[in-house]
Amino acid sequence: MVFNKADKNKRMKMKRRMGGRLASAALAICLLAGNAQAVFAGDTVYVNCDVLRCRSSAEIKDGNIVKNVYYGDKLERVESKGEWTVVMVNGKKCYVSSQYLSASNPKGTPAPAAASGNSGTASTGGTQISVSSDWKYADFSKIKSGSAVLYKTASSARKNKTVCVNAGHGTSGGGSVKTQCHPDGTPKVTGGTTGAGATEAAAVSSGMTFNDGTAEANVTLALARILKEKLLSEGYDVLMIRESEDVQLDNIARTVLANNKADCHIALHWDSTANDKGAFYMSVPNVDSYRAMEPVASHWEQHNRLGEALVQGLKGAGVKIFSGGSMEMDLTQTSYSTVPSIDIELGDKASDHSAGTLNTLANGLTAGVNAFFGN
Repeated sequence: MVFNKADKNKRMKMKRRMGGRLASAALAICLLAGNAQAVFAGDTVYVNCDVLRCRSSAEIKDGNIVKNVYYGDKLERVESKGEWTVVMVNGKKCYVSSQYLSASNPKGTPAPAAASGNSGTASTGGTQISVSSDWKYADFSKIKSGSAVLYKTASSARKNKTVCVNAGHGTSGGGSVKTQCHPDGTPKVTGGTTGAGATEAAAVSSGMTFNDGTAEANVTLALARILKEKLLSEGYDVLMIRESEDVQLDNIARTVLANNKADCHIALHWDSTANDKGAFYMSVPNVDSYRAMEPVASHWEQHNRLGEALVQGLKGAGVKIFSGGSMEMDLTQTSYSTVPSIDIELGDKASDHSAGTLNTLANGLTAGVNAFFGN
């Protein structure tokens, strides 16, 4: 049989159409056989909850957390397996909960509540809180144009307590501005970032750099975000001083916010030494003149009690503790605090700060908060 050119073209078109149909049918069969499993090639998705844990396996347990990602972060989706999605994190495949991903960037809308385990129990929408000029000691602050955010727990087991979580450092320009060390103008009684005898100190120092090149301010922020979720899950409201790389609030402004909007104040830090010394809190110096100065005189015992509770919580979580668990230090934070307030040092520049370690630290701190409030 002889075919002309037109006949050959028709036959080619029919083959292509049939090939496309067969491919579609094969894909449908694969989807059914694979229990609706879909494969994506470099598909972009976004985190749609406060904190999303990236895991090394498709199961919820503390030991498989590789990294935490946050609201609005962009991820490369590789594969979807029902309730779990495979994404690329630092060149490695990790598992995240599918329900907390969206196809479009959710930033600009409030983060939705998230279920326990994958992301913790999220809050109702946060409320921005600014420093009021009417608040006691507010006039001593030099950098106070920023805002903290107050989150209300969605847990049914409300504690009716608010914890201020202060991610240390992270105020652009804070190192070049000076604030008064003590409200009465007396000099510092111990050394530290600012030497003994000084009457003014940096409004907010920039912090140290870990041995691997990571800025301390980035690690305190990462821990603050994890701790926030755990506290909300426990039924506490949380006042977050800093939720981004920069907040224009100096140490006095941060303290005044905690004084007026929280029941305790926890500032997260790592020490500048380099021997992986372990965790400890900055206790109130045993100096008569300092302990006689208000508001220290009325609150120093509460400060130390909070520090002890946090260290015991960390110890119970298996965290290494430095020496006796405390070091006396005259801090701006303590000098202006009217609620139980502590600077907790979670290690130093040689300490591990991986996602798993931060999760352990947050567990210990949460246990310490529970013990302090008798829960």
